[in-house]
Amino acid sequence: MILWLNPFSGLSGDMLLGALLGVGAPLDAVRASVASTGITGWRLDAGTERRGALAATRAVVTTDDTAKERRAAELLDLVGRARPEPVAALATRAITALAEVEAGLHGVPVADVHLHEIGGVDTVVDTVGVAAALHELGVAEVHCGPLAMGEGTVRTRHGVLPLPAPATAALIARMAAPIVPAGVAGETVTPTGAALLLAAGARFGPAPAMSVRAVGYGAGAKEFPGRANVLQALLGESAHRASTTTMVLLETNVDDVTGELLGHLVGRLLAEGAADAWVSPVTMKKGRPAHTVHVLADPAGADGCERLLLAETGSLGVRRQRVERHALPRRVRTVELAGRPIRVKYGPWGGKPEHDDVAAAAEAVGLPLREVARRALALADSLADSPGDDLDLR
Repeated sequence: MILWLNPFSGLSGDMLLGALLGVGAPLDAVRASVASTGITGWRLDAGTERRGALAATRAVVTTDDTAKERRAAELLDLVGRARPEPVAALATRAITALAEVEAGLHGVPVADVHLHEIGGVDTVVDTVGVAAALHELGVAEVHCGPLAMGEGTVRTRHGVLPLPAPATAALIARMAAPIVPAGVAGETVTPTGAALLLAAGARFGPAPAMSVRAVGYGAGAKEFPGRANVLQALLGESAHRASTTTMVLLETNVDDVTGELLGHLVGRLLAEGAADAWVSPVTMKKGRPAHTVHVLADPAGADGCERLLLAETGSLGVRRQRVERHALPRRVRTVELAGRPIRVKYGPWGGKPEHDDVAAAAEAVGLPLREVARRALALADSLADSPGDDLDLR
C-alpha cells in the first residue's frame, strides 16, 4: 500500500497516529504493539473531534509518567522490545534519529544524550504506535507534501529557541524535505513527527499516481483560527502494474562466519529495515568455500544496514551499487481463524498467507500448517468477493 500525507497545517507524532487510525489501522493491534514494550501506566484512545470544518481522528495518549527527560538509551531499550519485529525496527530508527541530531546539537556522544520534552512514555507510545499502524496497513511507501512551518519561538528546557526547533530543523535537513510557511504562530512540525517521517523513508513531492482506497484526518492538539489543524492521509495502491524504485545493493564475501551467525544476520538486517537479505554459497580464491551476503535496502536505510553487516561479519569491505527494483502492487487482507489473525498477501496473480501467522494459528488449534494455510486463503478469497470489498487483483 502507498500512504500520501498532506501536512498543510504541520505534522506531529499524535497527528500522524490519528491519521493512520483514520484510514483504517486497527486500534487494538496498535495498542498490543505498544503493550509488548513492557511499559505501564499508559492509555491510548482515539475519537472524533472537529478542527475547523473537518471531523478528524484524535489520538490521545495519557500516562502516569511525570518524567519528560530520559536518556535516549532508555527509550531505545523500550521501543526495541516492540513486536512484531518490523515495528521495533522502525520505532528504533526514529528514536535513533532523534538521539543523533540532539548529540550533534549539543556536542555530546550519542550514548550520553538526554532527550528533553520528548523523553516521556508518550514518545514511546507515539513512535511504536505509528510503526505498528504502518505495519498493520501494509504500507510499503510513504510520500509526503511540503511541511507547513509555524513562525516564532518555542520555550524548552534549554530556554527560548527558534522555530523550527533545532532538532526538527536538523531532521528536515537530513531528509532534504521541502517546507512552506503555515501562516500561523507556534510549532507545527515536531521533532517526533519529523523523526517518524525519516524512519519511514518518506519521499517528498506531489501525490503519487495511485488508486485511493481510504482517506483519513489526524487532529492536532491546537486550534488555529481559520485553518483546520489536521494532517490529511490518503491510503491507496499504485495506479501502475509495477512501481520502479532505486535501491542500494550491498554485498560482502565471508569465509570465516558460521551458518548460525549468517542466519542470525539475515534476521537482523530485515529488522534493521532491509527490503531483502539473503546468502549465497561461493568459491573464493585458492578454492576456499565461502558465502556472499546480499542486502537490498532503501537509500535512506543503506548506511545502517552496511554498519550492521560489517559489525556482525567482521568483513573489511562492502560492495555497494544502485539498482532498480520493479515492484508489483500488493495488498494485505487479515482474516481470523479460531480467534487468531492471519494476514494474506495478495499480488496480481493470487494470494499467500503469512507463514508466521499460519504457524502460530496451527500450533494453537492443533492442525497441520498446510491445512490452516488452505483455510485462511479460502476465507480471504471469499471475503474478496463480498460486496464493498476493495481488493483489486489486477
